[in-house]
Amino acid sequence: MLNIRKLSIDSEGFKPELEKLLAWETVSNESVNSVVKDVIHNVRTRGDEALLEYTAKFDRLSLEKGSDLEVPKAELTAALNRIPQDQKDGLELAAQRVKDYHENQIMKSWSYREADGTMLGQQVTALDSVGLYVPGGKAAYPSSVIMNAVPAKVAGVKDLIMVVPTPDGEVNDMVLAAAAICGVDRVFKLGGAQAVAALAYGTETVPCVDKIVGPGNIYVATAKREVFGAVGIDMIAGPSEILVYCDGQTDPDWIAVDLFSQAEHDEDAQSILVTQDAEFAEKVYESMNKLISEMPRQAIITKALEDRGAIIVVENEDQAIDLINYIAPEHLELSIEDPEALLPKIKHAGAIFMGRYTAEALGDYCAGPNHVLPTSRTARFSSPLGVYDFQKRSSLIMCSAEGANLLGQVAGVLADGEGLQAHAASARYRVKK
Repeated sequence: MLNIRKLSIDSEGFKPELEKLLAWETVSNESVNSVVKDVIHNVRTRGDEALLEYTAKFDRLSLEKGSDLEVPKAELTAALNRIPQDQKDGLELAAQRVKDYHENQIMKSWSYREADGTMLGQQVTALDSVGLYVPGGKAAYPSSVIMNAVPAKVAGVKDLIMVVPTPDGEVNDMVLAAAAICGVDRVFKLGGAQAVAALAYGTETVPCVDKIVGPGNIYVATAKREVFGAVGIDMIAGPSEILVYCDGQTDPDWIAVDLFSQAEHDEDAQSILVTQDAEFAEKVYESMNKLISEMPRQAIITKALEDRGAIIVVENEDQAIDLINYIAPEHLELSIEDPEALLPKIKHAGAIFMGRYTAEALGDYCAGPNHVLPTSRTARFSSPLGVYDFQKRSSLIMCSAEGANLLGQVAGVLADGEGLQAHAASARYRVKK
């Protein structure tokens, strides 16, 4: 039997138990920090030589020169031709749906003129280059390629550089095929902190980029945090999370499997059910125990559910909403009769899946919205990855003579108030005498 927490929101000690449940330190420890700093230093100072050494050490892949790290474009096309037709069709459909969705996010340049002729506005431009980290080896995450590469290309990123580790030389065809479909420009057989360092600072073979995106292990996450400032990063992601709010009318087997779907990511993933129906909560628990043996990743799911999972019974909808907004889950399922009526009250969630038929897993692959989402309660202040993350804004200001006369006087007064006399002088030199 699964030993999953069963909590009641009105019980004594609920709040401390909830805090303990949600607690998560995303990165890192001193030994990891030390290793990462050393790797970054070596890549910065020794370039390709260090990359080849780390690739041989960590991925057990011996290469003779830096150029051997790159996967030829022809190999991406060959991988696309090797995979089964249903996989190819699935990747192409998913990529097209993600593209269609993200094209609605494109920011536009704009400007307006004031009565005196002064022009103000905003110019939107794409990042020049982006690095995409994709986990590799036996793990296959073509969906990560799609979710990161497509919005970058929709935004107008010119150079999209992908790195993927190939331990023992093992390359996943679906990952390479996804790169071909999504228009990735260059692919390198690189992983770990050394890949992040190469993207951040460049080597003889690997070009430096303006921003690094994509998931990775604790060494990758720590390296991304370490190089932030030299380059941009998307986020430091914690374990996957799902919170299902159900009114008790959905098939409990559906809810059980939805909770499993995120728990199978890794032992630190978090799955939470919130319901007003205590009897339904027991039915879901029974379904979980009935279905767990059918899951190939049973051990991982069990560990995640027992360590960080919970079934929480609330008294009413208001309590449920308050709890949802406090937890700020990465994935939120509103498995209720009228989810759209509840939507205006939901303030904090990475992605919201509405209705009984909308499994969170659809969003992981092919629904259209991005699956790169804020975790560990960061949905309180951050958003899903999107086109916005690959575009930047420049402010536009062009004063007419009349506008400079007015604004120069105002700026001069404010600059004097701050004790910045050169600012005041600069503003006033254009004021009519």
